[in-house]
Amino acid sequence: MKQEYGASQIQVLEGLEAVRKRPGMYIGSTGPRGLHHLVYEVVDNAIDEALQGYCYEIYVSINKDGSISCADDGRGIPVEVHPQTGKSTLETVLTVLHAGGKFGGGGYKVSGGLHGVGVSVVNALSDWLVAEVHRNGNIYRQSYKKGIPTNDLEIVGEAKNTGTIISFMPDATIFDEVEFKYETLEHRLRELSFLNKGIKIVFEDKRQDQEKKKEFHYTGGLVEYVKFLNKSRTGIHEEIVYIDKKVKDCVVELAMQYTDGYSENIYSFANNINTHEGGTHLAGFRAALTKTVNDYAKRNKLLKESDPNLVGEDIREGLTAVVSVKLSEPQFEGQTKTKLGNTVMRGIVDSVTVEELGSFLEENPTTARIIVDKGLRAQRAREAAKRARELTRRKSVLESTSLPGKLADCAEKDPVKSEIFLVEGDSAGGSAKQGRDRHSQAILPLKGKILNVEKSRLDKILSSDEIKNMITAFGCGVGNDFDLEKARYHKIVIMTDADVDGAHIRTLILTLFFRYMRPLIDNGYVYIAQPPLYKVKKQKKEHYVYSDAQLEQLLEQIGRTGVELQRYKGLGEMNAEQLWETTMNPEARTLLQVSVDDAAMADEVFSMLMGDKVAPRREFIEANAKYVRNLDI
Repeated sequence: MKQEYGASQIQVLEGLEAVRKRPGMYIGSTGPRGLHHLVYEVVDNAIDEALQGYCYEIYVSINKDGSISCADDGRGIPVEVHPQTGKSTLETVLTVLHAGGKFGGGGYKVSGGLHGVGVSVVNALSDWLVAEVHRNGNIYRQSYKKGIPTNDLEIVGEAKNTGTIISFMPDATIFDEVEFKYETLEHRLRELSFLNKGIKIVFEDKRQDQEKKKEFHYTGGLVEYVKFLNKSRTGIHEEIVYIDKKVKDCVVELAMQYTDGYSENIYSFANNINTHEGGTHLAGFRAALTKTVNDYAKRNKLLKESDPNLVGEDIREGLTAVVSVKLSEPQFEGQTKTKLGNTVMRGIVDSVTVEELGSFLEENPTTARIIVDKGLRAQRAREAAKRARELTRRKSVLESTSLPGKLADCAEKDPVKSEIFLVEGDSAGGSAKQGRDRHSQAILPLKGKILNVEKSRLDKILSSDEIKNMITAFGCGVGNDFDLEKARYHKIVIMTDADVDGAHIRTLILTLFFRYMRPLIDNGYVYIAQPPLYKVKKQKKEHYVYSDAQLEQLLEQIGRTGVELQRYKGLGEMNAEQLWETTMNPEARTLLQVSVDDAAMADEVFSMLMGDKVAPRREFIEANAKYVRNLDI
């Protein structure tokens, strides 16, 4: 029997006063991440309806004025007078923090929403919001200004169906900027469609000159998600392993496929929330995968009884997997509250994986053999990499002569106060060494383009001199041996030319960091230097500018006559003093900090740009060529 959904299922916990004063506490930040989180909160309400089996289609649009609308065909937010507040339930949901069907009132068994703050926070942080509910044969509407109702709930027409439409404009006095990025919302809406098979999500951008419309509808769920993630890779077995099982009140769904690549790409979700920091469900899956593959290999004589077992990293090499669980009372932990803490989920995911994956391997011996062989090759490579890694380990301070000969180290021994510049070419490296602050700035020149690690296994990567130099200089190891606490510098600055080759070298270095030294990025240690594009000289006064827009602005100020303009093609064109003034001086320089907001999106881009498949790369370039700002030929 489907559950009643009315005023009594909505429970009120507390008021809304603090949201506008401290928005970061409720949505994480007032930057782009917090702005887009507003949309996710509204969409999550519609997804919660879908999880209960009441909603099948969700429509999201960025409107011409930059506002957002989200419509669903669920039951519609209740409109009856709420017993605790004396207001309509719709107004209660929109004006009281933590008032919603997911807070113990019995409205929802399973619900998403990372912070669980609900649509009331969206209302509080919006310049205006309009809620329209189709329910009881009527269309109800109420408008709000900065979280406060501007009219009573009114009936404005007859409804043929049921559902809720929320439209809102973020408050420009709260957010750093209020322009929504289509690609960011597209990625999350596609992800939600994969994670909730059968739900249709239509996403439209109505802004002038940006018009586009996409539809996400994946009846195959996680199987289609794995296919999507592997579109830039080559799978080594046709059939994707798929498990979908309910245990008590929990649902475990997972899909996995091995590729001919070397990196491990496992994404975990709990109630549609991307658990970036993993948790009990991911630990259960990993343990079960290792045990099941080893048991199969021993039972079928692919591994001798005397042979050492394959370790987890051997078995996960080249694996793309998505693990999604749905449970009634998720507990989120960790630095960013994206780590699942429910201990019961480890045992549930473990037992489901052992049972279902074990059956799959027995029923598909050819695929099972491919998986075991992949693990055996990884095991041999791991042993070779271990031997190579011994050569790159950082010695103690007494043996510091083992640091690379090219490295011009700094005098400072405190890693927090130390920074290292990875400089393209010996010429720029020479200028950087002369111009630096020797106390806190180290310089490591790089010779040409480093190895593309996307196409190489760790043992080959460790045979590259340039990569070995970086690993030794940083001091924190690589791959599974990586230890952030041993990092010799807390600022690693990539300093390459502002041209195509420089961009390529930068991407190769970032690929190395993302695949094998990921904590450097996650902890904010990686930066990109911004050397100037132009030097403008007029009447003995010199100006450095960093973009074409800045150049136009400067020329408007100083006038265009009698101006000497130099376009820098490379760092080597600057002498030591210029390089210090423009790019290295902490008082004057501009550094871009590298961060990964979404690992799956970053993984997709790295695989596409740096992998073997040409077609996806061509499509990406064709779609994004119009956004290129500086291209040197």
